[in-house]
Amino acid sequence: MSARSGPADDGHGASAAGPEVATVGETMVVLGPDPAGPLERADRLGVSIGGAESNVAVGLAALGHRVSWVSRVGDDPFGRRVVRQVAAAGVDTALVEVDPAAPTGVYLKDPAPEGTAVHYYRAGSAASRLGPEALDDRRLAGVRLLHLSGVTAALSPSCAALTQRALVERPLPGARVSFDVNHRARLWPAATAAPVLRRLAGHADVVLVGLDEARTLWDTPDPEAVRALLPDPELVVVKDAAVGATTLPRAGAPVFVPALPVPVREPVGAGDAFAAGFLSGLLRGLAPRDCLRLGHLCAAPTLTVAGDTAPPADRDLVDRLLALPDAGWAALDPVAVGLVRPANRTEQGRSDG
Repeated sequence: MSARSGPADDGHGASAAGPEVATVGETMVVLGPDPAGPLERADRLGVSIGGAESNVAVGLAALGHRVSWVSRVGDDPFGRRVVRQVAAAGVDTALVEVDPAAPTGVYLKDPAPEGTAVHYYRAGSAASRLGPEALDDRRLAGVRLLHLSGVTAALSPSCAALTQRALVERPLPGARVSFDVNHRARLWPAATAAPVLRRLAGHADVVLVGLDEARTLWDTPDPEAVRALLPDPELVVVKDAAVGATTLPRAGAPVFVPALPVPVREPVGAGDAFAAGFLSGLLRGLAPRDCLRLGHLCAAPTLTVAGDTAPPADRDLVDRLLALPDAGWAALDPVAVGLVRPANRTEQGRSDG
């Protein structure tokens, strides 16, 4: 099986300096009713893209980091669109391979009052052919952080081997490895995923997990129980939806930061935006409280849009909000300060994704 890197019509979004962060994983084309409504009644579909790891890459690039996205797409119009759109966000796509035989993955959104359902068409996709050798490129030497998620581990045996190599064998000396558990029930049931994701997370330096998925996978009732289940990582970050997020270091006291109340249009992608903000704070050497705050500030705009990513918030505004005293943070109205705009279709939500 052969592949080439970097579609010819793309500028790769590359900078002269090498990347400080690399993310690895699949991005698909997303089709959803336009205007929003039940998929079975839609006459038109809007086209966007979505993928956990490229979402994180886009978020980190918006915060000023040099980021490479490692992936594989089909030699098709959807693949070219994916790469072009990620590169346009400032992410280096030179390490994205083009598969001559397998297609770019697709998923459909089916909005409903109780939430948006998704339908995957990704079996046998180009990205499912990624393997451990994807981490061998010399252009990855010197990265400070490698980020991946549990989605990749579920795509195929070769992707599982890639995830195993990244977390256990550590082919990039000196790089921290962050792992977002990101359990997808449509890819593998909890009973199958639980032991695999626990083992992989246990090898990471930084773990991000939603409390809801931790309960589903491991029956852990609170952040402290998640930390007890994963004693080895340097940091475990537990996101609890409308409540907030907690970072639990291997040594030291947990730190909790409440989420921000925002008008939610769609939650898809907000967890990735939170991860980008938190990891940016970590790379910048911010205090745990400010890493969590930056995660919330990045997630908030994403909750108010229909796509997986949102235009980044004004950096000066973000810096001012990071510096608020705790009482000021607790009283913060994201709409009033201009962090987000009112959503067209609202339900009260919180900014951790």
